[in-house]
Amino acid sequence: MYICLWSVCSAGVLMETPDMNINIDSLDLSNGLESVPVLIKKSSGALTFPVFQYSPDNIQGPGCTVDPSEVTLPGCSCISHLCFTESCSCLQTHGQAYNSTGTLLNLSRTHSGYCSPVFECNALCPCSDFCSNRVVQGGLRFRLEVFSTKNRGWGVRTLEAIPHGTFVCEYAGEVISFEEARRRQLAQRSEENNYIIAVREHAGVDSITETFVDPAMAGNVGRFLNHSCQPNLFMQPVRVHSVVPRLALFAGRNIDAQEELTFDYSGGYSNQPPVELLSTQSDAAIQASRTDGLQRKECRCGGNNCVQLLPLDLSILN
Repeated sequence: MYICLWSVCSAGVLMETPDMNINIDSLDLSNGLESVPVLIKKSSGALTFPVFQYSPDNIQGPGCTVDPSEVTLPGCSCISHLCFTESCSCLQTHGQAYNSTGTLLNLSRTHSGYCSPVFECNALCPCSDFCSNRVVQGGLRFRLEVFSTKNRGWGVRTLEAIPHGTFVCEYAGEVISFEEARRRQLAQRSEENNYIIAVREHAGVDSITETFVDPAMAGNVGRFLNHSCQPNLFMQPVRVHSVVPRLALFAGRNIDAQEELTFDYSGGYSNQPPVELLSTQSDAAIQASRTDGLQRKECRCGGNNCVQLLPLDLSILN
């Protein structure tokens, strides 16, 4: 069983710096690359929009030895449009991850802090796009909107209700090496935002797979998601065509229309972060301190259990 641990390599409020002035009142952020338009609502002129390349999928970045777009996993040999556990090698090998409606079956992740691996059918599988084991690869299903928050820069909200366990979006970007992630982190100025997410998967004794995703320069709507100590999304690595996982975000509870979508940057859920991450203490001395030259940034989620500081993982700098 894989044990998945998440971390944001340096805490940073998703508050964009002025990069470009454009009329974005009714723009499709994805430029038609998503199956559902990603809308943008600009309620004031206080924020300008960042320059980045929209990519609905992970792309190969510096130091990444595997192209995420290459098919590196075997497929099944099902002869029907839909796959069933009795005959599908994908489901027999990795287990059934979703029910017939595409809802994630194993939701214990939201309470334990750990997750089981998810493998979907891929491009080598003859089953149709309607196969219940093809969920994340189908892309967005719900209408999402990027909007200007009150005090946390840009954020993302849903325009329709999302049921518990449903796939919402990916956190897509450049897949980079540890060395490149460290280089970018060290080169970052204190006023700049950090987007690098580190995912560590434990598949057994002394077997750890690390994936670093940075959507700063190329990414999708997930790059605008804010942190919360009481998130309504949780992250689940999902493998489709490649051994490189997709960082999929699922609804941790029923989510109402117009709710802002958030996840815990440390990978925890219900304020239960993985034990390998640096504790987010609210001690006043730590709030005012600098750690290895990195300023601990204030958390503005407003949750009843807010720990006052955004998560910080120093392992990338060691």
